[in-house]
Amino acid sequence: MLAIVRIALSRPYTFIVAALLIFLIGTLAALRMPVDIFPSINIPIIGVAWQYQGLPPDQMAGRIITPFERALTTTVNDIEHIEANSYTTFGIVKIYFHPSVNIATANAQVTAISQTLLKQMPPGATPPLIVNYSASTVPIIQLALSGLGLTEQSLADLGTNFVRTRLVTVQGAGIPYPFGGKTPQVMFDLDTAALQARGLTGLDVANALAAQNLTTPAGTEKIGNYEYTVNLNNAPSKIADLGDLPIKSVGGVVVYMHDVAHVHNGNAVQVNVVHVDGNRSVMLSVFKNGMTSTLDIVSGIKKMLTVIKPSLPDALEIKPIGDQSIFVRASIQGVIREGIIAAALTSLMILLFLGSWRSTLIVTTSIPLSILGAIGALSAIGETLNIMTLGGLALAVGILVDEATVTIESINYHLEQGKEVEHAIIDGASQIVVPAFVSLLCICIVFIPMFFLSGVARFLFVPMAESVMFAMVGTSVRDSRNEKIMANITLSAIGTKRKRATPLKKNIGMNTIQMHSNDTKAGMTICDAPSIIAVSTSLPCSRW
Repeated sequence: MLAIVRIALSRPYTFIVAALLIFLIGTLAALRMPVDIFPSINIPIIGVAWQYQGLPPDQMAGRIITPFERALTTTVNDIEHIEANSYTTFGIVKIYFHPSVNIATANAQVTAISQTLLKQMPPGATPPLIVNYSASTVPIIQLALSGLGLTEQSLADLGTNFVRTRLVTVQGAGIPYPFGGKTPQVMFDLDTAALQARGLTGLDVANALAAQNLTTPAGTEKIGNYEYTVNLNNAPSKIADLGDLPIKSVGGVVVYMHDVAHVHNGNAVQVNVVHVDGNRSVMLSVFKNGMTSTLDIVSGIKKMLTVIKPSLPDALEIKPIGDQSIFVRASIQGVIREGIIAAALTSLMILLFLGSWRSTLIVTTSIPLSILGAIGALSAIGETLNIMTLGGLALAVGILVDEATVTIESINYHLEQGKEVEHAIIDGASQIVVPAFVSLLCICIVFIPMFFLSGVARFLFVPMAESVMFAMVGTSVRDSRNEKIMANITLSAIGTKRKRATPLKKNIGMNTIQMHSNDTKAGMTICDAPSIIAVSTSLPCSRW
């Protein structure tokens, strides 16, 4: 460490440029790092959603979920445990993997076995929806859609086909289908009395609709120099035309759809309801995907809403709720505020007790460099700015204050002995280099056990430990280089002034006390302290 100090004093401009480089890298990293609520909790989980319309929960569990779980344990590697829930029509399976799993391989294996088991499922079973799930995938903002005079069906249609399709273009935003509202659906309300009078059943209506509402591509027809696309009229283009489809000839009379059913534009059975200010509405949840900053996603969503607003009905009102960016901004502002308060109190303490504005300037400049260096290191290893990393930096501010204060006080002590500035810096560094290094090791050792945690606790507390350790390492490097260079520059005037002053001598009885410089002796013994204190009280005050 002392060798670094001597090199820094002999080549100050090299280390000044290095400090400027740390300042630039730390500032750019702080501006570009993703900002989030919590660190990324990368627990490998795959979610599988099975759907079979109308199947009760016990049948869903016995005929689909249980065979699927048994097949997973024989074909998919590195499974830690499996969780499954069965509902009417739906079955949800969550597959938890060990941290060392290759999630891409596991995803391919789950997809392969799902397709293989389709033939063993009940007739009509469809392939499941397979998605990668993360514990940190939580809504960062929700949008409530409401409007005077707009029905639930209209709100659901606007949210699904107009609002959602534009918002998903925001980088890092994941938006599922909206909650609440009614899904549009063509409804056939059967008249049972009319069916019985004509000797028909609901099955006759379903078969007639399936046989006549077809989409059949007919290709093209070339006539002369032109080639025309051929469209068949075997599928009605309007809802009213569905009522004109024939069902069956009964007693020589053709029975049409409108004779036994009311065909209209309706909606499917509603399974969830959203209320805004006591009125039914629709809600869109925005999730965070990837490493994009939460603040950037929320800001992008709000900007996109202003862009699409002119194309939406005037009565539609989109109200943001549950905005997590407010909490993130408050956390960042809190850390910055605490850092500024700590720097201000430290500067005031140094100014009051050392009486030197130059020493105050050194401390207030060196602490931000350590913080920016830690932010640059966190960015290099892929961490984000969140409440854990920012909390670690806030925790490190107090330690940085202590280190800076001890360093400056040690240098000022040797300057009070009448030494040259460079000699005072080297002697001061030689006194604190070993205690400072041991203090660094002790603080870092305290956070080492966090690296042996597992599960969610590891993902939460390891970033905090890394931020504190990086800040401490930055402090150690800063103490050995930058503070010494700044002290050599800013305290040179004090050293020159003290050099011109005569050494202080006082004869008291048979003893002589003399302030002198000694490069080989760095302090005094404990037994000398009482006599020196007693003598110092009898000396007249002198001001340099």
